Amino acid sequence: MNSLNSTLPLNTTFVSPPFFFLTGLNNMRHAKYYYVFLSFIFVVSVLGNSFVMFIIYTERSFHTPKYMAVFNLAVADLGESTALIPNLIAMFLFDSQYISFDACMANMFFVFFFTCLQSLSLTLMAYDRLVAICLPLRYHAVITMQAMAVILTVVWAYDSVLIILMVALITRLSFCKSIVVKSYFCRDESIYSLACSDNSMNHVISRLNVTLFVYIPFLLIVLSYFFIAGALSKIASWEGRFKAIKTCSAHLMLVSLHYLPVIGMYITSLTSTFKSEASIMNLSSVKAVTPMLNPIIYVLNTEEVRVFSKKLLKNKKKKKQNCNRNKKKLKNGTNSYYKTFAFNCITNCDL
Repeated sequence: MNSLNSTLPLNTTFVSPPFFFLTGLNNMRHAKYYYVFLSFIFVVSVLGNSFVMFIIYTERSFHTPKYMAVFNLAVADLGESTALIPNLIAMFLFDSQYISFDACMANMFFVFFFTCLQSLSLTLMAYDRLVAICLPLRYHAVITMQAMAVILTVVWAYDSVLIILMVALITRLSFCKSIVVKSYFCRDESIYSLACSDNSMNHVISRLNVTLFVYIPFLLIVLSYFFIAGALSKIASWEGRFKAIKTCSAHLMLVSLHYLPVIGMYITSLTSTFKSEASIMNLSSVKAVTPMLNPIIYVLNTEEVRVFSKKLLKNKKKKKQNCNRNKKKLKNGTNSYYKTFAFNCITNCDL
């Protein structure tokens, strides 16, 4: 690190350095196994979230406000995985930890944008469950497709404005002496701490974003489940309570998976001398694993999605069996018209 810093004259000051050097995962033991693990996570995350988006888009019964929020969460998960993991794998494969200034700013924007979008999507799903359980008779009047579309538009605009502001404030800084970033991606705090000019505004915006995208959404979700618990206590039968709780189980798992590790990391960094290398390693693992597990948890814990998935697999299996049967008939058939018909069926099956 010192040798890298020494390549720049001590009196050098520039607004936009040509590149940064990421050292977050340097000197990691068994690095190749970790990157194989990341590759596996990325493939599963892309397939899982793409599957969730596919079934919501194709199945008309899922064209509801609730599943609009779920679709938005899948987009956020897919976006975060794509913004984060391929860069880490590329650094390992090409043995290059350099990243240009512009690429660093783009990486910062997309990683934070989709991470924050996850948080807002989970909050929106909590709002949906709150209205469904506490105001069941007014649910379809309050949570409409138009209302959900407006809310999602506001969420995307709100997220975009704050993250663009954060990145724009980075670009106005002057950097000198060091270009070594102690992170596995272009994290805002790791970047602006290298600046020679005043970075107090960057620090304020960074803390504000943590509050707006982590603490406040988490508190709103906790508050929503406080009201949900109050509504459930008024339900006389245990069967009714269990049914209502079951509709929230998948969301509760997603919330725990997303917020608890991140909040734990922030608290640990403030209250202990936890080694930065271990902290970076754990945080990178959590941020990579969460988008992979979200679609799996939702598919396994949502009955409607499970039923549709089984139906889809069953239809695919039946289609394959029909194709095999047509192939046999085509092989043994004598009528030229029937052969043509069977051939067309097989061609359509293969497509």
